[in-house]
Amino acid sequence: MEIRRLRPGDDRNALSRVYEESWKHAYRGIIPQDYLDGIPRGQWAASVDKPSVSTLVMYENGELIGTSSFCPSRFEDMAGWGEIVSIYLLPDFMGKGYGKQLFEEVLRGLKETGFRDIFLWVLEENTNARGFYERQGFVPNGKYLDDNIGGKPLREIMYIKTQKDSSI
Repeated sequence: MEIRRLRPGDDRNALSRVYEESWKHAYRGIIPQDYLDGIPRGQWAASVDKPSVSTLVMYENGELIGTSSFCPSRFEDMAGWGEIVSIYLLPDFMGKGYGKQLFEEVLRGLKETGFRDIFLWVLEENTNARGFYERQGFVPNGKYLDDNIGGKPLREIMYIKTQKDSSI
């Protein structure tokens, strides 16, 4: 298993496939199924090269199986915080410890960039992801965003971990 920063020669369509398959699996029953079924191949291929966002890729036996992105906060009221934008794995690799390893690398990347206080957003109905983040020491802080995906109103809640919570 290898985790490293995204490189110019990495296959953006393979990276997008991780997002696509993860969304279709993790958000089943949360996001309308017709929306999930309609996600086009390559949807995220062009969006992973934002200069302010760092992207990690995870490979197992030469196959891209996971990805995560992080950056300085994109939200003015969280200036000075690091933000975990995404963490996704192919469904066959979920629940096997890969997510924890990828998450630890994201935390390490944020710490190396100078961030001690970190936050992320998670769909309120995504109890699996919420449980994962809570096991990693993150807690909801009461902030939320109302969203609409595929015509369904959804709420995203903020989870935080601060330097006083423990070593990140």
